[in-house]
Amino acid sequence: MKRNTEFLRDVCRLAVPVALQSMLQASFSIVDQIMIGQLGSVSIAAVGLAGKFSSVYSVVVSAIGAVAGIMIAQYLGQKNRPEVRRSFFRNLFFALGLAAVFTALCLLLPEPIMGLYTKDAATRQAAASYLAIVAGTFLPLAGATLLSTLYRCMERASLPLYASLFAALLNTGLNYVLIFGKLGFAPMGAEGAAIATLVSQIANCLVMLLFLRSARDCLSGGRPQTRFQWRQYAAMLLPVLACEFLWSVGENVYAGIYGNLGTADCAAMTLINPVQGLVIGALCGLSQAAGVLIGKRLGSGDYDGAYGDAKKLLLYGFLGSAALSLLVVLTSGLYVRLYAVEDTVKALTRQILAVYAVVAPFKVQNMILGGGILRSGGKTKYVMMIDLTGTWGFGVPLGLLAAFVLRLSIPWVYLMISLEECVRFAISVAVFRRRGWMQSLRA
Repeated sequence: MKRNTEFLRDVCRLAVPVALQSMLQASFSIVDQIMIGQLGSVSIAAVGLAGKFSSVYSVVVSAIGAVAGIMIAQYLGQKNRPEVRRSFFRNLFFALGLAAVFTALCLLLPEPIMGLYTKDAATRQAAASYLAIVAGTFLPLAGATLLSTLYRCMERASLPLYASLFAALLNTGLNYVLIFGKLGFAPMGAEGAAIATLVSQIANCLVMLLFLRSARDCLSGGRPQTRFQWRQYAAMLLPVLACEFLWSVGENVYAGIYGNLGTADCAAMTLINPVQGLVIGALCGLSQAAGVLIGKRLGSGDYDGAYGDAKKLLLYGFLGSAALSLLVVLTSGLYVRLYAVEDTVKALTRQILAVYAVVAPFKVQNMILGGGILRSGGKTKYVMMIDLTGTWGFGVPLGLLAAFVLRLSIPWVYLMISLEECVRFAISVAVFRRRGWMQSLRA
């Protein structure tokens, strides 16, 4: 009983700040989207499509952060501070290098990139303008992601929460001023939203840097006594990068499918993003807690304890996702009334939200299993194979079939695509039960 109480306390200490941070960002995203929604369906669709491409970088840098988290958590479990420091800085420099590449692409080729998503000239031009500005967020996002990973592994998850709170408030205030032209500024529409995002991301990174002093103990110590294990690092990093990149490309294929179905359909899909962010955000802390707590147990060699804790986290995730799915269904009518869009878009949004409520528990279980538990031992190739099978073996083919062969409406297209979550869950459970994912990293 005491062990369960201590574990629940540890989970709350890690999961609650992460959940609050994610929900906070999603809540302010809803406010931002409502503001952009006053500009019409073209602006909503443009921001949504530009966000899809920028999310490719976001998931890649998150993958680097995930690998850094595996390494830092396990080395903290071994009380090996020199390896903690080396793991942090190696991954930080790699993330910054990728940020430079993505920034250059978005600055040099914004309109050709957006041309892959939509044939509508007005939507494409608005999306390209938004993307070129948002490209400036990639470098600070790299720094903030790695710092956030470090703080969470140190079980100081409240520090990223404080930084996100400040950045979210700043972003919302700037959105109001720049989108609608307040305090003497000219109305800038979607471009104003992009500038607000850029400034708030820079502010978020700067605040995170101010907290770095609290991590001095963790990053101190002598030089590592062994050579860096490049083969072990590559065995963890490359599958995660390939997995997240190809998964993100798959998500962008989905965006292209929605975009080619029409502006109203694309706008409806964009409107559900904040709701997805709230549901996933409320429970993503469980995935982060799994990566840290189970990673530390594996690092110390306690395999049975790691397996038992993993099962508890999955139970927490299922109960939470079921409750939130019911809430989504009950409040969808109120949610769509917040937007100044056509009745057709509102009706489609409600139908898509109903589908999302059905698949959300599977999404959450996959997030905890794939994003936290199965990766915590460093055998990231398992997660890569599971995710790629789901996305490219089922999701993309079913989406193309539903949209362009069967010509179904967008709620049914979304349902067909979402069946990949069920496939991934079934495979993940089988891998979890075999326990082959359990291992301890060695410097």
